[in-house]
This record gives sequence, C-alpha cells and structure tokens, in this order.
Amino acid sequence: MAALRFPPELLVKAQGQGLCIKLAIFDVDGVLTDGRIYIGEGGEVFKAFATLDGHGLKMLQQAGITPVVITGRDSLAVRRRVADLGLAHAVYGARDKLAAAEPLLARLGVAWGEVAAMGDDWPDLPLLSRAGFACAPPGAHAEVLALAHHVTHAPAGFGAARECCDLLLMAGGHYERLLQAHHDTLDGGATT
Repeated sequence: MAALRFPPELLVKAQGQGLCIKLAIFDVDGVLTDGRIYIGEGGEVFKAFATLDGHGLKMLQQAGITPVVITGRDSLAVRRRVADLGLAHAVYGARDKLAAAEPLLARLGVAWGEVAAMGDDWPDLPLLSRAGFACAPPGAHAEVLALAHHVTHAPAGFGAARECCDLLLMAGGHYERLLQAHHDTLDGGATT
C-alpha cells in the first residue's frame, strides 16, 4: 500500500478533461531545476537536476504517459539530461512554447484535455491555460500560480516535477503497480 496520498478531488482533476492524461509537458528552468543558471568563466552553463524528478519522468514513460520537455533556453546541460533520461520529445530554445507544442500534439494525436503541463513563468502560460491539468512549483510567478490546478509542496529542482509525476501516476491508476514493481526488484537497468 502506498504511503503517498492526494485528495480525491485533486486526483479527479489530475485525470485531465478526458479519463486520463496521455502527455505531460515540463519546463526546465524553474521546474526541473531551481531556476538558477550558473555560467562558468568560459561561458559554459551548469544546471543541477534532481534524480527524484528524473525517475518520475521515467515512470511516466513506463505508464504510457509521454513526458515532453519544452524550454525557452538551449544548453548542452539540458540536452544531456534529456538524452540521459531517454526522453523522445524535447524542444529547445522555444520562444513560443504554444507554437512548439501544437505540432507535437497533432503528430501524437493528443488533445489539450489529455495534456498535463508544469511551468513557472509567463512563457508557460499558454500551455498551462490549455492543458487539462496545470501544475506549478511553489516559487512560480503569481500569474502561473493563479492558473495551476496544483501547486507542489516540493520546490523546483528538488522534487516538484516528481510530485507532479506521482500525482499523474496515481490519478491514472499506475502508481500502485509501479511501486509494487520497485518493491519486487530494484534492477531497472537505468540511471535517473
């Protein structure tokens, strides 16, 4: 039995406008990271990612929910993290995140009501306002917090995305099965 609990009304909302979420879009800076950007003397960019968040994205994949990264910035650090997690869909340097998302949704045959989105600032507003389920970390901008169906307890870059993933997995009926599989064996063969 799972130790994690969410209120029943939140679980219903996290199912989206259909009966389940099929795709989840995540911003990077301020969602998968704490929002700070470290720039080295030579111009190299450093970012810190939480393994909790990475494992959450991998579990979404195992449950048949497609995780997508759409970020306004492009960096080798983000590309490396996306590749390490084996995410099939990512858009880097997206000035217009809605324009980046719509062709992907059309190609995958997913309606906005079947989409969850997690963002923290104004560039994410078009996605959050259309998504069947919108999530934000607690440090997000006030306009984003006003749209979010759920504001995570965990801060950005420290498990906020994992909390969103766990909520989606639980709402979709996948959480217990995945949890039991991890109790049965920890040899998943991949790093988070």
